[in-house]
Amino acid sequence: MKMGKKAKKGNSGFDDNGYKKNVTSQVTDGTGKFKKSFKHHQNSDSQAPVIRKQVEPETAKYFSEIANLFESQGVDVEERSVICGNALEEARGKEFELATDYIISNTLQTLLDGCNLDNLCSFLRGCANIFPAIAMDRSGSHVAETAFKSLARHVQDTEAYTIIEDTLKMICKVIVVNPLDLICNCYGSHVLRSLLCLCKGVPLDSPEFHGAKGSKVLAERLNLKVAHLDGNDSQHLQQGFPSLLKFLVSGMMNCTKEDMKTLQVDQYSSLVLQTALKLLAGNDQELLHIIPVLLGCNKEILAEGKFDMIVAGETVESMKEPAFSHLMEVILEVAPESLYNDMLTKLLKNSLFELSSHPCGNFVVQALISHARTKDQMELIWEELGLKFADLFGMGRSGVIASLIAACQRLQTHEYKCCEALATAVGSKNETSKFIVPRILFLESYFSYEDKSSWSWPGGAKMHVMGSLILQAIFKFQSEWIQPYILSITSMDAEHVLEAAQDARGARVIEAFLASDASTKQKRRLVVKLRGHFGELAINLSGSFTVERCFNAGNLSLREAIASELLAVRTELSKTKQGPHLLRTLDIDRYATKPDQWRSKQASKQSAYNEFFVAFGSSESKSTKRNKLLYNASMDTSEHEELNIKKDIDGSLISTSVVDDTSSEKKGRKKRKRDVASEDAVGSNKAIEKAVKNFLSSSTPDKKRHNASKQRLKI
Repeated sequence: MKMGKKAKKGNSGFDDNGYKKNVTSQVTDGTGKFKKSFKHHQNSDSQAPVIRKQVEPETAKYFSEIANLFESQGVDVEERSVICGNALEEARGKEFELATDYIISNTLQTLLDGCNLDNLCSFLRGCANIFPAIAMDRSGSHVAETAFKSLARHVQDTEAYTIIEDTLKMICKVIVVNPLDLICNCYGSHVLRSLLCLCKGVPLDSPEFHGAKGSKVLAERLNLKVAHLDGNDSQHLQQGFPSLLKFLVSGMMNCTKEDMKTLQVDQYSSLVLQTALKLLAGNDQELLHIIPVLLGCNKEILAEGKFDMIVAGETVESMKEPAFSHLMEVILEVAPESLYNDMLTKLLKNSLFELSSHPCGNFVVQALISHARTKDQMELIWEELGLKFADLFGMGRSGVIASLIAACQRLQTHEYKCCEALATAVGSKNETSKFIVPRILFLESYFSYEDKSSWSWPGGAKMHVMGSLILQAIFKFQSEWIQPYILSITSMDAEHVLEAAQDARGARVIEAFLASDASTKQKRRLVVKLRGHFGELAINLSGSFTVERCFNAGNLSLREAIASELLAVRTELSKTKQGPHLLRTLDIDRYATKPDQWRSKQASKQSAYNEFFVAFGSSESKSTKRNKLLYNASMDTSEHEELNIKKDIDGSLISTSVVDDTSSEKKGRKKRKRDVASEDAVGSNKAIEKAVKNFLSSSTPDKKRHNASKQRLKI
């Protein structure tokens, strides 16, 4: 069935809510308010408002029939493209009126989604001159987004590349004439970000470029995930239009230089600029030109440090605004090393503590710390913040301290000073070390307590997310630097250890300690305090991982005690999500039916580990590698299953890491919402871990297994 063309007559249409109207109107901003289009541009041609004509009754009826036809599913696949093409031909010359109509815009989206490439490009070329007005409309923005998504499906077709590029070029040329209104519009900014992604060749709905994921940012800042934003990091990178991307971004920058102060603090323009910077990551030449413009200067002034002190002060002050603080985080993330160093030494120096004290500005400092490249840069940062741990904790800025600890660990500088400063911040020289870990676990509770000397473990309270993450980072340092923390966690009362193991945040700290460089004796001192509770912990989703780590850290008698407790709850445990994996990993079925064989196997495993490390462990890193291997020893072919289970737990742990960080940050930054969902850290020494697993799974005699593992390691 084909839809024919209709007669063109009538003079009434429908407004944005589907009601008939008899008057013309200017473009609205999507909220019902009239808006003068392109009001910031100097060209008088662009200042004229776009007039929205009425949709003719016959046209409205025609598209209503099209909508009914598709809804009735009376169109087969072969006819659909033809009907969509015919309908889009009917829309020619009326693209703006139809796209901004509340009802007809939905039909138009269906047509753009189902038409062929020629009809799609013809529609976009027909509305190129008024594309910004369509994009800034509540309904029109959805039409524009749909058109871009349809284009994205064709970019891999080499024959279609030229026609798509020509179409996008027409739209880009119109946008760069006066981009300010579009960039600062809630609907237009979203469309513009999709266009930028399309030009780069990344998915239009990519969370990396179209919406910040706090989980990823936090994971990278705390060394839980390797940063990989280098311009080519998308797993689904498609054919892009690099010359158009450069043209569009540089055009927007050139036309908005005079309005940069407005763009810095506008929430919608901030999102557009963040997306543009991320897409240009790795393109140092472009970034060296763009970033100084965003900071309100040029690269020569920035490099020479010839800032006007008033301008520099205003720029730093703007970093306390939510929109600009977000933008600065991305700037620091993608900035070439030379430019990063200039920003640290010429712009931000002597302002770090001031910014760290601010609810929004502290996120800029976190980004600055996390992207430090050299020890010299960390030295400058440490000079301003190294002695301020207690002050920062008191103001609820634990994220700054967590980033500082992670950066020192990554760059291998100031490690001991970090551990010492943290311990000093939560205690005094007159107190014993036993209070350090509990106070960090309950950071907010401790620092909000008026008489800190009388503070005690707040039973039943939730443990602090950032405090948990800080302790996890601390236990990655060498054991000689963290002895006060080791003493503290092993001195905790048994009921407090159990409560920590039952809390997802506390459980991660216990696991980090069991994977640390601490001695086996110190680890078992903690594990024995959980004796009698391994069954109930295993049934709990987060506690099951703690049980597994305890099992790996225990000697034969302790492992048997754990196996015995799990056997008592085997039926209930097998019904949980994590239970089958844990039962297989600890070989509970064998323990139930053949306990002697189970003991022999466990003893053989321990002997094999000892033998392996005697043969291959270096004097410098033997203890560290051994602990890391023991941490992952039981991970077999079910490894991916465990990781999938653990993501559920870590999601609940870190999803509130910024929201729950401190009440003062929440009050100061209501608009700065952070979705932080955790991503597991990738363990180091994977090659050695794999060799050990193969070594243990071998059924050859001990000597042959020794030689076989040695040969694997050489390979």
